[in-house]
Amino acid sequence: MRLERHAGNPILAPIPEHDWESRTVFNCGVAQTDDAVVLLYRAQGTADDVSRLGFAVSTDGLTFARLDRPVFEPADESETNGVEDPRLTRIGDEHHMLYTAWSPLGIQVAMATTRDFFTWRRRGIVIPGPDNKDAALFPEKIGGRYVMFHRIPPAIWLAYSDDLLHWGDYRKIMDPRPGNWDDLKIGAGGPPLLTDQGWLCIYHGVSQDRVYRLGVALLDRDDPSRVIGWPRGFLLEPEEPWELEGDVPNVVFTCGTAEIGDRVYVYYGGADTVIAVATAHTADLVQYALQG
Repeated sequence: MRLERHAGNPILAPIPEHDWESRTVFNCGVAQTDDAVVLLYRAQGTADDVSRLGFAVSTDGLTFARLDRPVFEPADESETNGVEDPRLTRIGDEHHMLYTAWSPLGIQVAMATTRDFFTWRRRGIVIPGPDNKDAALFPEKIGGRYVMFHRIPPAIWLAYSDDLLHWGDYRKIMDPRPGNWDDLKIGAGGPPLLTDQGWLCIYHGVSQDRVYRLGVALLDRDDPSRVIGWPRGFLLEPEEPWELEGDVPNVVFTCGTAEIGDRVYVYYGGADTVIAVATAHTADLVQYALQG
C-alpha cells in the first residue's frame, strides 16, 4: 500500500523575504478545529540554523494561509539551538505541544500548551536528554494515565504520566528491523489515531543508507505497548525532486495527521526543505496494518 500524494505538492515552501523561514519550511504539527486545519511548522532562515515555529491555516487541508512572523521561538538555555518538530494533541480545551528543545544541554522533550496557537504556557522539559525526541501525546488517557511516544535511539518508546508533567515507566515497543527499510532507527510521527481496531500510528524509519521513509503500525487500544500489526512494507518513500534534494536529501518525515471525511491526511517534510501532504482511506490503512 502507498499513500497518495496531493497533486499540488509542495503545499508550503520557504519565503525568501522572511528572514526566519527563507531557507527551510518542514516538519509540522497538525491540529484540527471545528472548521480548519492548523499547521505549526518548523522553519529556518539563512542567517542562522535556529529553528522557529510558523503558523498556517486551511479550510480544506490543502491550501494554506500563513503568518509572516513565527508564533513560537526559543526562550531559554534549553532551546538556544532551536525549537523543533512539534506534535500537537488536543486534550479538553487546550492544545498540548511536545517539541524538541535543542541546545548544548542536549536534545530534550519539552511541552507547551495553548488555546489559540499564539499565547503559550511553557511547561519546560518533560523528558530530559541527552538524546530524546520524536515525542507525541496520545489524545486520551489509557488505564487512567496519560501516554506519550518518545525515542531513545534507535527505538520507539512509551512513557506514562499522571499529570502530563512527570513522566516515567518507560517501555520500548518497536525496534529497527534488520535488513528492512527501517533498520537503522525509527521514530513516531504525530499522535496516534484511535480506530475500532486500535491505535493507528504513522512513523518514520531510516535505512542504513540514510533514506527516511514512512510506515504504519497498529497498537492495542487498551495496552499500546502491545503491537498488533506492523507491515514490513513502507507507505511513502522519497521520489519527488523536492524529497530527494534539499537541506537534508532523501527524506519524508511526518509530525502529524488530520482526519478529513474518511481519509487520513499525512503532512510531511520533504528533504527538510518543504511541506507536502499525502492521503489514504482510514479503513485501508487499518486493514493494511492488520496484515503485518
